[in-house]
Amino acid sequence: MKICEGIQRMSIYEDDMESILLADYIDWKKLKEKTIVVTGATGLIGSTLIKTLLYVSRKMNLKLRVIALIRNQDKAKKIYETFIKSYDELEFVLGDITNIIINASKIDYIIHGANPTSSQYFVSNPVEVIRVSFEGTCNLLEFAREKKVEGFVYLSTMEVFGTPKRGYKVTEKDAGSFDSTNIRNSYPLSKQLCENLCCSYAMEYGVPTKIVRLSQTFGPGVSFNDRRVFAEFARCAITGENIILKTKGETKRNYLYTADAVAAILTVLLKGVIGQIYTAANEDTFCSIYEMADLVAEKYGIQVVVEEQDISRLGYASTLYLDLDTQKLRNLGWFPKRNLSDMYDRMINVMKGSL
Repeated sequence: MKICEGIQRMSIYEDDMESILLADYIDWKKLKEKTIVVTGATGLIGSTLIKTLLYVSRKMNLKLRVIALIRNQDKAKKIYETFIKSYDELEFVLGDITNIIINASKIDYIIHGANPTSSQYFVSNPVEVIRVSFEGTCNLLEFAREKKVEGFVYLSTMEVFGTPKRGYKVTEKDAGSFDSTNIRNSYPLSKQLCENLCCSYAMEYGVPTKIVRLSQTFGPGVSFNDRRVFAEFARCAITGENIILKTKGETKRNYLYTADAVAAILTVLLKGVIGQIYTAANEDTFCSIYEMADLVAEKYGIQVVVEEQDISRLGYASTLYLDLDTQKLRNLGWFPKRNLSDMYDRMINVMKGSL
């Protein structure tokens, strides 16, 4: 990698972390000398969250300690190798969340973001999707109960909204219904169950749980080989190949930049109401998949070609119209800073530098 590319990549990451640091709606003093457990630590959101926490801790002398739950130590070390100053501030705990053991006397916060993200995996391994989701969340909630944590945030998904009517603004109360015989629904059904489990632990045992429903999130750090649709569009922009859509691209939804997602999670952690759900999305990004493909194609001088196929075996969700209302989260002071064009510019800059 060229030196200038490395500097450019790091400047984007640092700019994102500095932006979160300067968010006046996040009370960083509440995290001073705290220990935070983060699951999904090698994922896009988890790694961005952990790096931000460590960055802010150093800048503000918070003396934070982060315990990162991982399944692959080599992958974790590669992700954090240029960022770790000391393993006193970041500890890796290796294992599966369904039976993981954390040997720590004091835990203040837990942010639970571990979960499969591939639609094809939802179809090919539905039992594992359900078991990991439920058993892992139950295990962490019991741990949170035992440690008497100050806060527990569960990262859920926009998929729990189901298939709202077109033209309808979707709020947190609008959870969808799902066909339980459709194995693709292993993912949204298990997420709905875990949301209820979190609220049940709050009511019955007093565990301070809060839930963030994230819209589809992307930004710097997305792998060049990621199979999700936004990454496929980015790859086409980089290689100069036309974007080939396997559907008409009629699904419309909101998107969210990674740094904006991290700011939302921290806002809910520190200011959210126990037992409540908050939707995190950039309402201004609401568009169809075709419209997003067209935006990328126009910016990077390529074309959009529709070649409809039978997509049932690929695990794609049905055509959706998810226009999300984020007022509840914005009432806590949070707001998104990056639009869809910015998201692609920053993701592609970093993705190109990693090749």
